[in-house]
Amino acid sequence: MKRNRLAAFVAVASVTASCAAAQSAQSWPEPDAAAKDLALGIFRQLIEINTTDSVGSVSAASRAMQQRFLDAGFPASDIYLGGPNDRKENLVVRYRGTGAHPPVLIIGHLDVVEARREDWTTDPFQFVEKDGFYYGRGTQDMKDCDAILVTTFIRLHKAGFRPDRDLILALTADEEGGESNGVHWLLDNHPDLVRAAFAFNPDGGGVDLQNGKAITADVDASEKLYADYQLITTNPGGHSSLPVPDNAIYHLADALQRLQHYEFPFELNAITRAYFGKLSTIETGQNGEDMKAMLATPPDGSAIARLSRNPEWNAAIRTTCVATRLLAGHANNALPGMAQANVNCRILPGHSREEVRQDLIRVIDDPKITVNYVSDSGEIYPSAPRAKALPPVALKPEVMQPLDKLAAVYWPGTPVVPDMAAGASDSVYTNAAGIPTYNWSAIELETNDVRAHGRDERLPETSFWKGVQFWYQFIPMVAGGTSPSQAQSASLSR
Repeated sequence: MKRNRLAAFVAVASVTASCAAAQSAQSWPEPDAAAKDLALGIFRQLIEINTTDSVGSVSAASRAMQQRFLDAGFPASDIYLGGPNDRKENLVVRYRGTGAHPPVLIIGHLDVVEARREDWTTDPFQFVEKDGFYYGRGTQDMKDCDAILVTTFIRLHKAGFRPDRDLILALTADEEGGESNGVHWLLDNHPDLVRAAFAFNPDGGGVDLQNGKAITADVDASEKLYADYQLITTNPGGHSSLPVPDNAIYHLADALQRLQHYEFPFELNAITRAYFGKLSTIETGQNGEDMKAMLATPPDGSAIARLSRNPEWNAAIRTTCVATRLLAGHANNALPGMAQANVNCRILPGHSREEVRQDLIRVIDDPKITVNYVSDSGEIYPSAPRAKALPPVALKPEVMQPLDKLAAVYWPGTPVVPDMAAGASDSVYTNAAGIPTYNWSAIELETNDVRAHGRDERLPETSFWKGVQFWYQFIPMVAGGTSPSQAQSASLSR
């Protein structure tokens, strides 16, 4: 999960004051006891299945969820289990509708990043309930949403819901790393299973809280393109007692310093312009004025410079590249024969990985530094793909109108804001396949308690239960058809 969304991270006194009264009383309907038992059991089961790339098994989690669907009465013919190897099997479940409209796809990865027991207060692969939180690796990223979606499909099926379109749930492998990305594999090998009019990816988006107050409900309708580059220089080396000016480490250090002081050009797209437009009506003081000045024609350079001091806003308005790893030398008493660094870039839509590689060569301006592209599988190439990062997806009314309507119930007075994810997700594959994808989780988190990929990962209990009930109401609104309550009434009257 790329929870480093373009969150507001601001004190919005006017908004919080106006909606505090509305949020003080619970406005959303809690799930019933049976739904809670089901959801919590699935959540616990997923957390306690290790799905790390090193020693875990995504297949074990996929098979466990497959059995859940079979036990709930889903036909075996509507459940697909498969992948490139016995540890990376993906699960695809089709919830049959009337076929009046094309299907909707929902994707969610089952794998999690590594977690060492010695780093955690609790066992990362034990589901722990403590102090109003659920602890465990994947509680934020993203087994919470996996559990919510499995629960939602089973609840709707039990209620007799018949949508106007098929609903497809794909639970997949290797979003966090590894060589067998499940969404990519399905699109390459079984595109018929996941073909849809549009998709949701809960691995992003959600509600930002500050001191318990909802500030924005963010929908990722665009995301940056991920790319790694190797900066490398070699040197004859020699004995450290006879230093010379031509030193591989110094060359690399100078190159990285030039990169450190370089800013990629300011740029807005339709989504980031809408994001800052909405935020400019929420922000007060200098930030609000600067956002309005940045959106003006021409944009105000001083306003851009001030807003760029905020890392989240800076990431929204330009491509970013940063050194993340270093390797140099071979002995304490020898001049280095090699020095290399990894530079990680997040590229704005409309620009290619090769374009950014050429930018790095220009900025570094040192013929002794070679800039190579590092593929997702870790292979080194002298050039990078030239395909440009995908443009933002259109904000479909059939997606945004139900979201606006239901968000007003769960987070009264909180604006739904389209934004661009600073990190990458599996949506890059579905969008490239022509399936417009919206990252939305319905999970609320305090902006200062985002622990995805970190130690003691945890999720507030209330956030989980809101998500459980939100998706149960949201999917019928998007899919159309007989509502669960109507279906239940009809079955009781027969």
